[in-house]
Amino acid sequence: MEKILATPRSFGKASREPIEMLEKAGYKVILNPVGKILDEEEMKKYIADVVGIVIGVDPLNAAVLDCAKNLKAISKYGVGTDNIDLEKAKELGIPVSITAGANSNAVADYAFALMMACARRVTEINAKCKQKEWKKITTTDVYGKTMGILGLGAIGKGVAKRAQGFGMKVLAYDVFWNEEYAKANDIIYATPEEIYQSCDFITLHLPLTPETKNMIGYEQFCMMKPTAVFVNTARGGVVDEDALVRALKEGKIYGAGVDAFSSEPPANEELYTLDNLIMGSHCAASTTGAVEAMGRMAAQNLLKSLGKA
Repeated sequence: MEKILATPRSFGKASREPIEMLEKAGYKVILNPVGKILDEEEMKKYIADVVGIVIGVDPLNAAVLDCAKNLKAISKYGVGTDNIDLEKAKELGIPVSITAGANSNAVADYAFALMMACARRVTEINAKCKQKEWKKITTTDVYGKTMGILGLGAIGKGVAKRAQGFGMKVLAYDVFWNEEYAKANDIIYATPEEIYQSCDFITLHLPLTPETKNMIGYEQFCMMKPTAVFVNTARGGVVDEDALVRALKEGKIYGAGVDAFSSEPPANEELYTLDNLIMGSHCAASTTGAVEAMGRMAAQNLLKSLGKA
């Protein structure tokens, strides 16, 4: 029986439907065998004899793909493909699909939750209350402020809708700008520099590419208001994490909420010591609804690529 490997730990957990879809098509499904993100050597081992893979954020580089002698299709569980060597996959004739739109609302919710939690110091206040330190902590306002969105795809658009519910002025940047959509939704085009300089809240929704790698560094943080809140639910590599630490320590920005790091868990120990940083374990898309939708779509995409749909 031909095998399919599914590395995301949440695949099939909210509902067995995606697993059953693959089994019904005649495949044996191998779920994540190590209970964590697989490293390169583990990927080489477990991908060796599979015909299809549902991939999370585990490395699917050229070295791993060279070990996948039977691989016929790759289905990304999510939309970010920076962990996949797309050129190598193309060279090998292996189609790559993504679950576009399946988790956009969940991630937009979480981005806004991080923004709110940073602005109102929710985790800090909670910790002090549980230590019976019952004192008021003055925080920063959200309603009526200016939101800057870097990347106006499905998630960025979702954040814009939520911001408008808070009476916020919305500025956004995207390489593929849709002026008709922007005008219809009261979104103003701005360059990244204009967003850094003028926005009270800045949220990142760009893919990690050679052009965006370390796009936001110390210089960019210094452009921001000292009252600004920065949120990243996209990819860690777009942000220089050493620069983020320095900016937070020096008070260049008010706070940050980060759900994606360049390595996970992050190696920079200083990140764990900052009171004005709220960290997430790359869990923005981890809601029951999003997991179910991503699982179904990932399975459907894989079956289609394998000619079984």
